[in-house]
Amino acid sequence: MSTTLSDKSPVLGADRGWRIAALALLAIRFVQGWIYWGGGTRRFIYGPQKLDVHGHWMAYKFQTAMPGALLGTNHLVAFLLNHFTLLYAGVIIFSAVEMIAGFMLIAGLWTRLAAVATIGLSTVLMLLFGWQGATCIDEWTMAASNFGMGVALFLAGSGAYSMDNWLLARKPSRANSTLFRWFGGSLPLPLSDEAFKKLALGLFLIVLAFVVGSYSYYRGSVITPFHGGPVSPAKHHWQIKDAQLSADGGVRFHAYVDAGVAAEPSNALVIRLLEAKSGKVVEQWLGKDLAQLPKSAFHNDFPYQQLHAGKFGIVGPVGASATISLPGSINSGVTLTPGSYLLEITSVNNHVWKQSVTYP
Repeated sequence: MSTTLSDKSPVLGADRGWRIAALALLAIRFVQGWIYWGGGTRRFIYGPQKLDVHGHWMAYKFQTAMPGALLGTNHLVAFLLNHFTLLYAGVIIFSAVEMIAGFMLIAGLWTRLAAVATIGLSTVLMLLFGWQGATCIDEWTMAASNFGMGVALFLAGSGAYSMDNWLLARKPSRANSTLFRWFGGSLPLPLSDEAFKKLALGLFLIVLAFVVGSYSYYRGSVITPFHGGPVSPAKHHWQIKDAQLSADGGVRFHAYVDAGVAAEPSNALVIRLLEAKSGKVVEQWLGKDLAQLPKSAFHNDFPYQQLHAGKFGIVGPVGASATISLPGSINSGVTLTPGSYLLEITSVNNHVWKQSVTYP
């Protein structure tokens, strides 16, 4: 005995549950598809400036992800930032996969293949941007939701209102194709009930580990108290290292803005060199001094987010890193004596970062 659902496709009773599930997931399929379709089309069609290498293109966004990127992806991003051809190709490929997979989900075309693509995209986005979000973990929420939606669509397919159904109607013999069943979405996966159950539970465990584990890492609130994350997405931080002093009080050091709000730069207004024991200021560079630093004072590691002199001091976008040279004897004649010193950077928010340094 056969039954007919609302899309006029006759189905046998054994498949009725699959068809009902497909109808129930229709909104999920559309939303998942639209999210990625929107991400890709914004760059290729509606906001092409995001791919304009002469403007504020996607490379800047990737660099802001470096401080909190997981599993070594920060090193991958750093490598790509210094290899333009690979970086640009990566941005184009990522955007194209977003747009194509999104369209395929909206249309229900090779649905399971598209769902797997979005799972991969969600994983990459989680590893790179999951830590960001000043008031809540915005990027984590998006990646975790898309990951779960992708898994659901892979398992259930797109039996309702889909191009996969149209392809099957055009050529019913596709029902016997293992490839069509695994890549398409109009029919159940070619598995026994027990095998499907094991697959579904296995994927659920992966989703559980992905969502709960990453949330615990970023914010706690699972087995530990809530915390701001290993890398703060709300409070800027400067890492200072490799400081070197010259006899006249000049300083050369490496700075890296390794935390903070990606949308807003940090601003260093005062830099001081102090005697470690007494705390006496030996040399200091005020905002007006820092604002007059020439470009040659900054040797940036990457050509995108860069440390540079601003109107009131040094501007430090998240992810920017550079070796900075400050001139000596800027306020008065200084001759350093051998000993321990402290390099101190103070931001506009009165945050202070310090680094010990010895001379010579």
